[in-house]
Amino acid sequence: MKVPVYIAKRYLISRKSHNIINIISGIAVAGVTIGTMALIIILSVFNGFEKIVTTLFNSFDPDLMITVKEGKVFRPSDLPGDSIKALPGVLRYTEVLEETALLKYTSKQYIVTMKGVSEDYVRLSGLDTMMVGGDFILQSHGKPFAVVGYGVAYYLGINPDDYSDPIHVYVPKRTRSSYTSLDQAFNSAVIMPAGIFSIQQDFDSRYMIVPIAFARDLLEYTDEVTSIEIGLAPQTDREKLQDEISRLCGDRFVVRNRIQQQALLYKIMKSEKLAVFLILAFILIIATFNVIGSLSMLILDKRKDIAVLRSMGAGNRLIKRIFLTEGMMISFSGAILGLTLGALVCWIQQRYGVIPLKGGSGSFIIDAYPVQMQVMDFVRVFLTVFIIGFAAAWYPVRQISKKYLAEKLS
Repeated sequence: MKVPVYIAKRYLISRKSHNIINIISGIAVAGVTIGTMALIIILSVFNGFEKIVTTLFNSFDPDLMITVKEGKVFRPSDLPGDSIKALPGVLRYTEVLEETALLKYTSKQYIVTMKGVSEDYVRLSGLDTMMVGGDFILQSHGKPFAVVGYGVAYYLGINPDDYSDPIHVYVPKRTRSSYTSLDQAFNSAVIMPAGIFSIQQDFDSRYMIVPIAFARDLLEYTDEVTSIEIGLAPQTDREKLQDEISRLCGDRFVVRNRIQQQALLYKIMKSEKLAVFLILAFILIIATFNVIGSLSMLILDKRKDIAVLRSMGAGNRLIKRIFLTEGMMISFSGAILGLTLGALVCWIQQRYGVIPLKGGSGSFIIDAYPVQMQVMDFVRVFLTVFIIGFAAAWYPVRQISKKYLAEKLS
């Protein structure tokens, strides 16, 4: 065992001449431990929420979406659809037509995004697993049906089991420029509600899903679409396939993956996680002031030891390394304990859900705080503690040469 490590270990675990030094050292270890544990727990909770939000959005957003760079709509024939469908890993190829529409149900009105989809949309999105009322039916016996978000149904009072009241849909006309009355400025149609889905508030309060043929008739389109949604096989190299589809589509079109479709959301989640990490790291810096105090008092307590080591031929560098190692041992002890306890708390929460959300009232989509541990979080936290601990130990150690290294044994 190297001399600095051996002596530093002895200093760490042995009783000092002043008991307050032991107390401060214990407080220093406890402070680093609590700070490290808090970092791991909070980051893991953020990971859990991020996974839930991502899963919810993935239930609605496709793996890849093709849109036109300029304009709003395009014809499917403008794309090499057969070539894209033939690519390994492509499972679904769904035509989509979206437009803002005004809904009227009984005496209530509400503005939504009407999303017209082709028949295989349900297999692409898995939206049928998110139904909270009625069924996911868009076409039955030649008649179109609508599936609305929970928020839309709430505002309009839609009941999919009530077959007497249809939804009246209004959109502005595209083919005429002058009208003699307000009614002539809108196309209208009626459609019966078949079901209600619930994914996430942003979707639930904004979307109504209808057959694409119904949307085209109402919007006075023939075969135009606003996007093509593509579903991929689970083990597909998504980045490589996205590049291949972009090459086939050409410069006129944009191919976006799920992260790019919700770029703002993902940036906000990453920014929030970074902000919390920095705040807790700052708290950890404050906690490491105890390391500075502990080392400073230890150096005062061991002045005679320093003089003995100097008389035995120890150089300035060796003496500094002893106390620097002492400070790093305090930080490492706290870091290892904090990482272990943080992982234990996260595992207990994952396994048993001991901390509920909203008192366990069941008003949220999950009952307890979600937790997901990631290896990189442990690495980042450990490196953060290492850097902070090194800085905290280096400051008092560099003062040794100015005060005590010149002292001789009396």
